[in-house]
Amino acid sequence: MSTKKSLSLTQIVIATSAGNALEWFDIAIYAFFAVYIGKNFFPATNETASMLLTFGSFGASYLVRPIGGMVLGAYADKRGRKAALMMTVALMMVGTAIIALIPTYAQIGLIAPVGVFVARLIQGFSAGGEFGASTAMLIEHAPHRRGFLASWQFATQGLATLLAASFGFGLAKLMPASELAAWGWRVPFFFGLLIGPLGLYLRRFLEDAPDFTEATHTETPVREVFARQKLMLVASIGALTVSTAVNYLLQYLPTFAIRELHLPASTGFAATMAGGVILTLVTPFAGYLSDRIGRRKQMTTVALLFAVTAYPAFSYTVANVSALTLFALVGWLALLKAIYFGALPALMSEIFPAATRATGMSIGYNIGVTVFGGFTPAIITWLLSATGDKSAPSFYLILTAMISLAALASVSRIKTKPFNATLAA
Repeated sequence: MSTKKSLSLTQIVIATSAGNALEWFDIAIYAFFAVYIGKNFFPATNETASMLLTFGSFGASYLVRPIGGMVLGAYADKRGRKAALMMTVALMMVGTAIIALIPTYAQIGLIAPVGVFVARLIQGFSAGGEFGASTAMLIEHAPHRRGFLASWQFATQGLATLLAASFGFGLAKLMPASELAAWGWRVPFFFGLLIGPLGLYLRRFLEDAPDFTEATHTETPVREVFARQKLMLVASIGALTVSTAVNYLLQYLPTFAIRELHLPASTGFAATMAGGVILTLVTPFAGYLSDRIGRRKQMTTVALLFAVTAYPAFSYTVANVSALTLFALVGWLALLKAIYFGALPALMSEIFPAATRATGMSIGYNIGVTVFGGFTPAIITWLLSATGDKSAPSFYLILTAMISLAALASVSRIKTKPFNATLAA
């Protein structure tokens, strides 16, 4: 028996999730260190303009994610989940290397921001194929425990958030502010670059599950999704909306704490670390719970809580600025997010049949993340500037919660039976 076939379910979860965590660590550190990246690569006389350029680059990279989702998702459906997962890690390492090594604007001029933008495009393309392939790999190895297994896909995103925030907190505490702004922000990028090979090593032992290898396949999964599964695609995008919005809101909060609440950088990073702990620990329990009580019921309840509590939570934090209130805000948002997105990947996987699962999830996920997630920091920065209200981030969160509620209401009307016969026809 080969090494690949001897992997236990636990080893499959570790190999798949570890690579996923590395991918999301590279994405998170860009958002967490945006203040320093802006000063080095997008200098401007107006600080708000500099931040808009920085987060605009962050958001623009998400425009390529649906393309990555289509290309790599289709590749996963035609050639296998493992092949696609190996490719995503390799591409992410290329993008991270560019950001870690490229000289600043002061040293090489316009080449610097262009280089950062290209790096973000590569990372966006890579991340575009990660969600669908990794979630499909997890749920297809144990279909009866989809909620619990798929939840590790997002639990490792919480772990990545925790790790990235830990770097921010440690560097802010240990380094002089001038050195952190000049070169210290590069340290986590080098860390991500160095541990990238670990993800490649772990994933080389994976194998595709019988649910995939024995399914009827199509050579045109992208066309199949857009031609015959449009309602499924729209439902998956809508269900994702509030989850991705709060995810990038949490990544923006260190910047929010510095610029709007005038708290020390270490406080913002420490609060986000606490959020990362909650996301990492609670998400698997939320996935397990969704296997027991139903995913739609669980997610609908949480989406309602987001809509009702977002504004009061931000208003109280702004009116009573302290480390304690910031921690409470982050903790509440992270707890709701963990319970919601612990059930989300399994719900999305059940919407699409095995033959187009990676493609459907990848396209739906990346359209949702692009439209409602990637530009979240830029939208919030604009809302704060346009309204003058420091509670403005809650406005966007309420809007996305209402969209997700509408999508969840429609899920029960979508048939989730296999479509192999339709594909064969």
